[in-house]
Amino acid sequence: MKTLTFFCLTLGLFLTQTTRLQAQTFSLEAVKSYPFPNELTSSAKGSRIAWAFAEQGKRNVYVAEGPDFTPRKLTNYTDDDGQELTSLSISDDGKWVVYVRGGDHGSNWDDELPVNTMSSPVSPKVQIWSVPFAGGEPKAIAEGDAPVISPKSDRIAFIKGGQVWISPADGSSAAKALFNARGTNSSIQWSPDGSQLAFVCDRKDHAFVGVFTSETTPITWLAPSFSKDDSPSWSPDGKKIVFVRTPGSGGAPDSILVRRHRPWSIWTADVASGTASQIWQAPKTLAGSIPTTHGGFNLHWAANDRIVYLSYEDGWPHLYSIASLGGAPLLLTTAPFMAEHITLSHDRKWLLFSGNVGLDNKLDIDRRHVVRVPVDKAAMEVLTPGAGLEWMPVVTGDGATIAMISATAQRPPLPTVRPFTTGATKVLAQNLIPASFPQSQLVTPKQVIFKAPDGMTVHGQLFEQTGGPAKKPAIIYVHGGPPRQMLLGWNYSDYYANSYALNQYLASLGFVVLSVNYRLGIGYGYDFHQPANGGALGASEYQDVRAAGVWLAEQSQVDPSRIGIYGGSYGGYLTALALARDSKLFAAGVDIHGVHDWSQQGVGGGTAPSAMRFEKIPDLEPASKLVYQSSPISSVSGWTSPVLIIHGDDDRNVRFTQSTDLVRRLDKQGVPMETLVIVDDTHHWMKHTNALKMGNATGDYFKRKLMKPRQ
Repeated sequence: MKTLTFFCLTLGLFLTQTTRLQAQTFSLEAVKSYPFPNELTSSAKGSRIAWAFAEQGKRNVYVAEGPDFTPRKLTNYTDDDGQELTSLSISDDGKWVVYVRGGDHGSNWDDELPVNTMSSPVSPKVQIWSVPFAGGEPKAIAEGDAPVISPKSDRIAFIKGGQVWISPADGSSAAKALFNARGTNSSIQWSPDGSQLAFVCDRKDHAFVGVFTSETTPITWLAPSFSKDDSPSWSPDGKKIVFVRTPGSGGAPDSILVRRHRPWSIWTADVASGTASQIWQAPKTLAGSIPTTHGGFNLHWAANDRIVYLSYEDGWPHLYSIASLGGAPLLLTTAPFMAEHITLSHDRKWLLFSGNVGLDNKLDIDRRHVVRVPVDKAAMEVLTPGAGLEWMPVVTGDGATIAMISATAQRPPLPTVRPFTTGATKVLAQNLIPASFPQSQLVTPKQVIFKAPDGMTVHGQLFEQTGGPAKKPAIIYVHGGPPRQMLLGWNYSDYYANSYALNQYLASLGFVVLSVNYRLGIGYGYDFHQPANGGALGASEYQDVRAAGVWLAEQSQVDPSRIGIYGGSYGGYLTALALARDSKLFAAGVDIHGVHDWSQQGVGGGTAPSAMRFEKIPDLEPASKLVYQSSPISSVSGWTSPVLIIHGDDDRNVRFTQSTDLVRRLDKQGVPMETLVIVDDTHHWMKHTNALKMGNATGDYFKRKLMKPRQ
């Protein structure tokens, strides 16, 4: 009887745990049904804001206005057709909303070319559209990109074919070329009174900042040199421009393997004469190099005749302020954290940004909160502390409200407002979260910290449902980029929000999922972001991924024989490297559009020197060998674990041939392999149903390969 009683109790406990686990199971379609907001912006006057919403692939513009900020849908695109909305802006008078529809603006190349996820015989166009804020039919202004509305709210300047074009804001007449400047033109900036236009003219080995005044006035080139000038910003009175200068191309071939400072400096120019002078030069250190986080230099001419910018010189991407005549810079943000998504208030008195800092710094390093600081005083204030996440803040034109995007570990990102001074936040558009979205069933990821073999501290997020068997299968998730950071909640990138949803889905299936923030990523300082021997020149970051697998294998609830790994882009590269080097540790993997042969990218990320050139790169041979050894193809002979390889064949970030080549190699070796080609979609799964296809294929593969205990 005791034996029978024990058996019944054990069976009951098993059924209870199984029922509890199954109760948390939901479909990928359900957890991917959330609306995702981006492109949040505000008008220079009044209290008007706008953003784009992607609702299961249907992308539309929404607007709201204070004091109530009731969301209102402004466009009515009804298809999941892969046409993204970017460059969203509101005219200064609040009358017009302008945006670009089409293209792939997160790509490494061909971002301005159409994306045809529907495989339509007639390709879509990349077009600039204008629509009244009050409502009405959107009007196609022209084919083009990067529109900027004049401060007078009457004209839109934009880029088409590398040249600057112009159109009435209401589209009442056809767009036309504004001027022609030899080279590829970009970074257009209207003067404060709308009478002139600054721009960058890239001529390959050098680049100028130019100022256009009229069709009959020659372009003014600001202190032309053999350098590359960038990031122009007007002074409030429109008489001067601040810009960044970096060295031009050329020089004798140098070592690939030696890390070196990448110099940059800040200059101010008189617009009337074109003369310029240097007001600041970056420290000649590795950390003082050109910043590589969101927005780059983040250069602005602020109020009180201050120039503000971002620099990594003290080991963190921090904000600085300097007088327009030069002098000692003022460090505005002092804590050990990063600043990103930086915006200047319309009155130019405040910088707002999202940072991984707050009241609970131990956990907040893996979150984002909205922070503000005056442009002339180190008086930083975290405005949204707590367990949530907030990012991409903007101030309304009347200075009364801060708009942002916020989320939690469970609630997906939504636009949010709060008073600029003090007051409660208001989350907008919560009614757009579908009833089928499993918000209450999502787990709160736990912060995990462990050490790599060389002592590097590595952060991760652990997703795990309660209950289930005593020994569970586990999965490592490796993000792409690599300058990215996964967080303790929904991510601010649509690509990584997709990954967060997939991790939640895998956890609901019964997997223990560990998302790894490996070195080369952001959020943990310069030495973590720019480590020695990283990427194609040593793959030192793989130590962190392997250490994550070892850490998982040591957890009491994990079956060490059933650990899988998956990731996309750079995460696909590290997934392939893991399977090639450590098939005994990683039992199966899903490699999504990964890099497999760095030499296809050029040695050290560049191009091979001409065979006819007498001067040679001094360490070309050892560097070439290291590039090969850092590529998964160099270790294919040890690859035994089964793999699913997924790639979209219009990928503009990682070439499709990277996977074609790997498939041939694995097939020749007899590695168990499945493949999924998604036709005519890009790196970013522009079509919602394609993101679902990728995610469901990943989940199904791991269920088949890892869910059943090995005999």
